[in-house]
Amino acid sequence: MKALQFNVNVPKFAAAKILRTFFGKQVFYKGPVKTISLVDIPEPKLPTPDWVKIKTIYCGFCGSDLNLILLHDSPSASPFTSFPCVTGHEIVGEIVDTGTGVEGFKAGDMVTLNPGLGCEARGITPVCPSCRAGRASCENFANGNLPPGMFVGINQGINGGFAPLMTAHKSQLFKVPDGMSPETAVITEPVSVALQAVLDNLPEENEKILVVGGGVIGNLIIQSLRALVPGCSISVIEPSSFAADLAKKAGADEVIPSKKAFKQTARITGAKIYKPMIGMDIAMGGFDKIYDTVAAKTTLNLSMRLLTAMGTLSIVGIGGDVKLDLTPLWLKLQTIKGVYGYGYTEFNGKRQHVFEIAMDLMNQDKIQAENIVTHKFALEDYEQMIEVNLNKQKHRAMKTIVAFNK
Repeated sequence: MKALQFNVNVPKFAAAKILRTFFGKQVFYKGPVKTISLVDIPEPKLPTPDWVKIKTIYCGFCGSDLNLILLHDSPSASPFTSFPCVTGHEIVGEIVDTGTGVEGFKAGDMVTLNPGLGCEARGITPVCPSCRAGRASCENFANGNLPPGMFVGINQGINGGFAPLMTAHKSQLFKVPDGMSPETAVITEPVSVALQAVLDNLPEENEKILVVGGGVIGNLIIQSLRALVPGCSISVIEPSSFAADLAKKAGADEVIPSKKAFKQTARITGAKIYKPMIGMDIAMGGFDKIYDTVAAKTTLNLSMRLLTAMGTLSIVGIGGDVKLDLTPLWLKLQTIKGVYGYGYTEFNGKRQHVFEIAMDLMNQDKIQAENIVTHKFALEDYEQMIEVNLNKQKHRAMKTIVAFNK
C-alpha cells in the first residue's frame, strides 16, 4: 500500500539545509534530498492481541508534520523518534479487525485515536508516574516493545495516518459519537490540544486573555475559551488577515497588531508601559493569561512583557532553542507552563479524557471544528498540500486534511 514516509540521515540533513539556501523550502519535499516521499509499505499486522487495525478515512496535516519535513524540530527530541516513519497523527477511521484482547470495540466502529504511545501501548508495567496520572508526558517513549517514538507518525514500528491502513492499541481508541461526521471527528486531536492548554491554565470569567497566533490551535483555543469561560475577554495577535478574520468569528473580541501590542495592551488591560534604556518596552499590569501558539523568540519575549504580575504563560507552540530575557519572569513573579498533548482531567464533576470532552463539545456545536477544514487532498497530492501549508494566507487555508476512499 502507498504511504507518506519521512526519512533522513546525516548526509541528507546537511545537504538539504545547504540546498535550501539556494532553492528554497521545496528541497525538503522535491528532488534528490527530500525528506518526505510516497512509498510502498506492507499492510500492517496487529502487534499483539490488544491492538486493532483501522482503515483511515481522514488524516489531518499538522504544523508539527510540516516542521518535521522542513527539519525544524529540535535535536533534543531525537531520542524519542525513530525513522523511516509514516507520518500523520490526526486520525479518524473505521476498525476493520480487532485482536482477541480488545473489548468494547468491533469491526465497523468509527474511531478517532489518541496518537500517544505511552507505557500501556508499549507493554510496560508498572506504568510511569505520568501515565499513572493520565497525562501524555510518558517517561518510556524510548522503551518497551515498540521503537522510540512519542506518538504514531514519528515511530518506525507503528505507521501513522498518511496510509490507508494502520494499527492502534486499545488504550488509544475513542468511539466517534453517533451523528458526528468524520470531517468533524478528524479535528478531535487538535481540539484536544487546545482544550488541554485551556484546562491547564483556566481563566476566571472577568480575566483578560491574549492568544498569540490565530492558526489552527490558536483558533481552537479561542473557541475552547468561549465554550468554557464565555465571560472572559479574548484578544489575539495574528498577522494573517484571513486567520485574523476566522479568529474573530471564533470568538475573539479583537485582533491586536503586533506593532501596537503595548499600546493596545494598555488600552485593554489598564497596564502602564515602561521604556527601558534599550530594548523592548515592558508592561506593569497586562493580560492575566497568555497562550503562545508560536513559541518563537520574538513571541515569547513579547508575551512575558505583556503578561501581568503573577500571570501564567502557556507555551503551546513547539519551539526550539530560544534566547529569553528573564527579567519579566522574576520581576513580575510569572509562571510559565509547558503544554504537550492531552490526558485525563476532572471536568463537570467526573474524570474524563480530554478527547471525550472535545467530542462532546463539538457534538453540542460549542466548538465548531469542522469550519476550520478548508482543503482536502488525495495522498498522492502531498506536494501540493505542503505548498498550501507554506503559504496559508495566499490559499486562504486553515486545516488541510488527506481524504482516503472509504
